[in-house]
Amino acid sequence: MDHWDGFRRILHCDMDCFYAAVHMRDDPTLVGRPVVVGGNPDSRGVVAAANYEARRYGIHSALPAAQARRLCPDTVFLKPEFRRYRAESEAIFAIYRLFTPIIQPLSLDEAYLDVTDHLGEFGSATAIAHEIRRRVLDERGLTVSVGVAPNKLIAKIASDYDKPDGLTVVKPTQIEDFLAPLPVRRLHGVGPAGEKALRDLGVETVAELRRLSLDRLMERFGSWGRTLYNSARGDDQRPVHVEQIRKSLSTEHTFDTDIDSEGTINEILESMAAEVSEGLHKREISACTITIKARYPDFTTVTRSHTLQAPTSEADTISAIARELIRSTEAFTRSVRLLGVGASNLVTGGVEQLALFGFEGSGAIP
Repeated sequence: MDHWDGFRRILHCDMDCFYAAVHMRDDPTLVGRPVVVGGNPDSRGVVAAANYEARRYGIHSALPAAQARRLCPDTVFLKPEFRRYRAESEAIFAIYRLFTPIIQPLSLDEAYLDVTDHLGEFGSATAIAHEIRRRVLDERGLTVSVGVAPNKLIAKIASDYDKPDGLTVVKPTQIEDFLAPLPVRRLHGVGPAGEKALRDLGVETVAELRRLSLDRLMERFGSWGRTLYNSARGDDQRPVHVEQIRKSLSTEHTFDTDIDSEGTINEILESMAAEVSEGLHKREISACTITIKARYPDFTTVTRSHTLQAPTSEADTISAIARELIRSTEAFTRSVRLLGVGASNLVTGGVEQLALFGFEGSGAIP
């Protein structure tokens, strides 16, 4: 009997240090050197991504770029090029679609694939994983780590188990043994606060978590206790959702009376920024580009955009950018009948920008 009978076959594909890897592939002089993609170390920029050579010095995402340079003065700092990463992501996802239509993107460089009913000529999920890794390397010059498992929880943990350029297969009969020695932080949804709360209960590994009863966990953590109980046993019933990466999130409003007050316009932009921020947080995504739209009384419409050096989902940052962008329009002198704030070039998670960088040009769109 096949160990997989009656179980899903899920792949979690996770590109290895994707942003930095794209630069390293296209510029061989970067290979073997510590590379950081992110903000300017001479200002208050932050690290968006670091390659494995940089990580050896303790450099990681969200670290101030200036601190990263102090940790390793030889680090090469590169400005993010999200258009370039999106194009590369589209080519990689095209490879995934050769094997199954059931794909759930998590970000530009990460996705779940359900191949249960799409084994085809390969005959197994493991063989498909090998072929995906081969094609991504041969056709794109990049490496992808893959986890193969009966569910999303285990597949995601497995893809990170042997990075970079790894393949880890966890069969249904191996789940409990695979999870047992792992720190609880590896479980989905367990962050620093959850890790500390569990440590206070004497729990540091998944095996130790299994010793706590469902009643004890629910008494301490409420409904999340049931999630912990199930996760410790590798139980995850979530399906792979077929959906597209959301490309933008925006809000706009047409006013009954034209507005020309600078204070009022800024207040409205601040409110819209908060609304956009709430939408980003709700979806656990961040934006690389912020755009404002203004329509004058004669129906001429203009937009202005600013692309960040690190993604953001914070209302204060979005508001500050929107209020600065509106100053490059004629809104305060011509008045406006419509205002809008949008976020685009969206990525899952992201690191918050610690300072606003120079604005990139964008012209009026009639």
